[in-house]
Amino acid sequence: MSGEVLSLLMFAVACVVLLFGFPVAFSLGGTGLAFALLGHAMGVFDMPLLGSLPSRYFGVMTNELYVAIPLFVFMGVMLERARIAEKLLLTMGMLFGKHRAGLGISVVIVGMLLAASTGIVGATVVTMGLLSLPAMQKAGYSPRLSAGVICASGTLGQIIPPSIVLVLLGDILQGAYAEAQRSLGNWAPEPVSVIDLFVGAFIPGMLLVALYISWVVIQSFIDPKSAPALVEGKRPEGLFGEVLRALVPPALLIVAVLGSILTGIATPTESAAFGSVGATILAACYGRLDLAVLRHVTRQTVQISSMVFIILLGASIFSLVFRGLGGDHLVEQLLHNMPGGLFGAMLVVMTLMFVMGFFLDFIEIVFVVVPIVGPVLLKMDISPIWLGIMIAINLQTSFLTPPFGFALFYLRGVAPPSMKTWDIYRGIIPFVLIQIFALILLAAFPELATWLPSVLLK
Repeated sequence: MSGEVLSLLMFAVACVVLLFGFPVAFSLGGTGLAFALLGHAMGVFDMPLLGSLPSRYFGVMTNELYVAIPLFVFMGVMLERARIAEKLLLTMGMLFGKHRAGLGISVVIVGMLLAASTGIVGATVVTMGLLSLPAMQKAGYSPRLSAGVICASGTLGQIIPPSIVLVLLGDILQGAYAEAQRSLGNWAPEPVSVIDLFVGAFIPGMLLVALYISWVVIQSFIDPKSAPALVEGKRPEGLFGEVLRALVPPALLIVAVLGSILTGIATPTESAAFGSVGATILAACYGRLDLAVLRHVTRQTVQISSMVFIILLGASIFSLVFRGLGGDHLVEQLLHNMPGGLFGAMLVVMTLMFVMGFFLDFIEIVFVVVPIVGPVLLKMDISPIWLGIMIAINLQTSFLTPPFGFALFYLRGVAPPSMKTWDIYRGIIPFVLIQIFALILLAAFPELATWLPSVLLK
């Protein structure tokens, strides 16, 4: 029992250390090693368990799936430097901006397209903040609605594939599902892949886009002054041609990358490599490719990828020590004995992740919480695809919830002083509620996530 108490204490200490701002990887790894020594001194942890770490690290380094992460990051950063978003926002704004709420709708649509092509929240929010926020202010949009729609649209990259979150969740859930099935006596379970999650996320992702657009339209009817039409200028001649020239190249790249994954022609890693080459060609066609751009893109790719992998290595120590102290058995007992059965267990886990999203980054939550609760929940006869999409939508809120919502920080950094921070915080509230509503819909109708994979991936 003392080991299980230590495991809970270790989880709490790790969260506190992270809140103090220490580097995530070293916080998780250091906390794990400290409690391993403490547990060994108390006789509740076997130090030889740490001997399995080299094989875990080697497994991470030889996992072909993880190669997709730096490739998708490279693709996203290259498209951002090619100013794909700038062309889309300018043309779509002129196309829809003459209608009430049209500019807000165009921001959501461009956010969706950027999510499917770049998937990098920071780059999307900053780019749309720099380009669309001045136009929305000039048109007389409410500061709260402007901030909310920009931040929410920028986070769509967390659920719309290709998403780094889904890549990480796919690998973790695959191991958790295999572990859960072995404990139930099934030694040859159906594998869970990232492709399953990509396909399963398509309908929920489009549902979120539709809900965002619906809210912008509803808000324009409730308060017409909050989302007026552009009051000056006419649509220039040849606008539709400009829209096509801005839309078709990234759309073709999206179709090629996602289509090759969903149809099984290529693995996610192979498609990511194709997308990286395609993004580089697009940048060259737009005249945005030179040595300085290539140096910037490469540096950003290395920084982001290194951050993800070093956190993964630190989280491996944390999860290993947590299991060695018996924490997984304690979590299993708690969730199994929860009133309401599966509903109660899912409610507790989803609430925990939502609350942690106020303080922690989505990567930290994925690597700390999912390996602990995943095997327990998957023993309760639920779809791993549904569970993965539920977690992904829940984690999307972590970018919008203060005090540490990164999308809020990104927008605050590029917003003019006239926009108050309080306006940004108030603006995201409806969109957080929309995400919670989407989560409830997905909980009530799991087919939203499981139907398409059952049709396409038979």
